[in-house]
Amino acid sequence: MATVQAFTYKGRDSAGKIVKGKLDASSEAAVASRLNSMGLSPISISASPEGTGLSREITIPGFSKGVGLKDLAIMSRQMATMIGSGLSLLRALNILAEQTESAALSKLLVLVRDDVESGTSISDALGKHSESFPPIMVNMVRAGETGGFLDGALESIAANFEKEVKLRNTIKSALTYPVIVLLMSLAAVMIMLIFIVPIFEDMFAGAGDKLPLPTMILVYLSRSMTWVGPLLAVVIIAFSVWWKKNKNTDRVRKFVDPLKLKLPVFGPLAKKIAVARFARNFSNMIGAGVPILQALKIVGETSGNWVIENALTEVAESVRQGHSISAPLLNQPVFPPMVTQMIAVGEDAGSLEVMLDKIADFYDDEVQSATEQLTAMIEPLMIAFLGVIIGGMVIALYMPIFGIAGAIE
Repeated sequence: MATVQAFTYKGRDSAGKIVKGKLDASSEAAVASRLNSMGLSPISISASPEGTGLSREITIPGFSKGVGLKDLAIMSRQMATMIGSGLSLLRALNILAEQTESAALSKLLVLVRDDVESGTSISDALGKHSESFPPIMVNMVRAGETGGFLDGALESIAANFEKEVKLRNTIKSALTYPVIVLLMSLAAVMIMLIFIVPIFEDMFAGAGDKLPLPTMILVYLSRSMTWVGPLLAVVIIAFSVWWKKNKNTDRVRKFVDPLKLKLPVFGPLAKKIAVARFARNFSNMIGAGVPILQALKIVGETSGNWVIENALTEVAESVRQGHSISAPLLNQPVFPPMVTQMIAVGEDAGSLEVMLDKIADFYDDEVQSATEQLTAMIEPLMIAFLGVIIGGMVIALYMPIFGIAGAIE
């Protein structure tokens, strides 16, 4: 993949005046093309040396911020507005590349602009960067480009991504509290085991009496922290690296994704999220004019769950043989009966897109309600969990003291 680079240029305008400046582009040819479109005759173009010292951009591998879904939603909405207002595609891309707050997206838009300027379609230019522009976006842009409603397709993409961002934020807000409480409890346990328990152990050593079982367990855990702590840290880091590398492989997804749907409390929530995402993406793809089989394939890939993806693969095969969409969906237990019945009604009435929109809205509301209930239920449980862990450790530490006090009496 081509990379964006800074170039310094010197050119002559129509009045014969020398103009100097700097441009970000993928090649010298792209810079020359840009200068010509600006009405300048290139005199010299050279790659600008990277910054040094404090002016150098520092990038830490694995920590560089990529293109987020919110960035794509804002970009799609702004591009739809500009194209709908009559601006040319190249000019819209230039404006977006300059004003976007995401540095990663700005660099990608420069590359996309250069490709479009050289004659490539906008959908093919976006498709070259599939790691940043999702397949659903590329295919909807392609459909809008072919059908002459690119601004409408971009509006649909923006609305889709905005709802997806809202859904993710809802889930994050529900999980933030329990995660923070869990981390605090782990930190408190570690501090007590490493710093507090050894002090009490020295006090108990002079007493000479046999320690109660809970206190002995606590002392043993405290002594073990010298090697358990580093070992646990290594295991967590190793698992994180392995998970980041393998979480999207079929072997892992076939095992993990079905478990997500079977969890006691979080399983139904995960299913509602997957169904809402399926209905919304499928509706937008159909509305953009993407062929049904291609839409089913893309919706399966973007569902975020292997069970949904596998089910839609079987549905696509059935549709390829001439069956309706709703008929094979009935055989897929991951889709609730209400979903399959509404899709069947939509197919019969010729309003499949509308029905899918209603399904997506319904399950969005269900997810919102489920996360609120989950938050309300988890808060007291986490407080009780924290109280039991910390309180149990404190009681275990003071049991020998109670025994000594009783013996004195």
